[in-house]
Amino acid sequence: MPSSASSPSSAASPPPPAAPDGSAIPAPAQPAVAAEAAPAPRERREHRYDIDLIRLLCSVGVILCHTGSAFVNTAGREASNGPGTYWAGLVADSAGRFAVPLFFAIAGWVVLVGAPVRDGRQLWRRIVRIVVPLAVWTVIYLAWGRLRGTGDVPVGDLALDSLFASVRPAYHLWYLYAYIPVIMLLAFAALVKSGRRPWGLGAGLLVLGAAPSLFGDLSTLTDLDLPRFGWGFGPYQLVYAVLGALLLALPAGRSARRRLLWLLPAGAALAAIVAYQHGVHYTIPYASVLVAAFSAGVLLALHRLRVPDRLVPALNRLAGASFGAYMVHVLILGLLTDALVTTDLAWPAAAALVVGVTAATTALSFTAALLWTRLGLTRLLG
Repeated sequence: MPSSASSPSSAASPPPPAAPDGSAIPAPAQPAVAAEAAPAPRERREHRYDIDLIRLLCSVGVILCHTGSAFVNTAGREASNGPGTYWAGLVADSAGRFAVPLFFAIAGWVVLVGAPVRDGRQLWRRIVRIVVPLAVWTVIYLAWGRLRGTGDVPVGDLALDSLFASVRPAYHLWYLYAYIPVIMLLAFAALVKSGRRPWGLGAGLLVLGAAPSLFGDLSTLTDLDLPRFGWGFGPYQLVYAVLGALLLALPAGRSARRRLLWLLPAGAALAAIVAYQHGVHYTIPYASVLVAAFSAGVLLALHRLRVPDRLVPALNRLAGASFGAYMVHVLILGLLTDALVTTDLAWPAAAALVVGVTAATTALSFTAALLWTRLGLTRLLG
């Protein structure tokens, strides 16, 4: 996940020399060609540490959500099968639902505001930095699934499906299959608006738009069981990206106390999400207005939050490792939940175990990501 540049600074031009009577002496005229050739100084962008903090919390939120989901699934998604396990998991799952919408919000802010692309080639380089870890981790999860014997589908079939956006057995990678098309579309619109002609990027978007129906037609005409083409995005993902960019780009509020007020609607939305997931449908769609309200409350509560200087170095390291931690956490989480989670947990024990498993998974995932960052493996592992 790219980070913005350092804080802007401006250097004032020296005043023109003064004549003996105090009037300014005109500066000598410069050749027109030289004036036109001089490049305009590039404005240094403000580094948004609050966005680094949001990205870090989103990574923890995803781990919390997936931990809760493991508890709920252990109970067979029924409270009667293990009330303590089910309810502890459902609350944790619901509490992490802000993470994915805010990940899309940050993606939109980066492309449109924080670090907008200058041309199609720069965007393709960004995409490669995502696709390479996606491919490597897909192979790792396929190998891990075969080693543990957790799947009944041949690995070769799973590998073929993964090229077209199947996420078995690494279910969390679905986000990247949507993230890449979202940033492609936003960057394409921004480049066209700036007067550029990104034909290659436009061709890539055309392929993504036409491929699902093309695969369906080919399957019908040839009677072949073709993989589902899942590279693409839903409208809600694009809305989160655009509106999130708009909210994150807002100037700081007048009062720091006002941010605490946003926690009230966020808390109410969280309670409604828990009730929805229990009484209506599990899992709640990310397009739900309840998830949107919860995510907006969290974002606005953290918007432009000042990070103390003493915490900035640690925040930089952890935020930089968040992508890698996201990629590896499902592997670690699966080991912990398989070994520790049962249906006969009492409420206090289940709640404590949710917190413990989330904390352990977070710590181990970030430790692993920081380790391979130090070894120079981020291009491969994220």
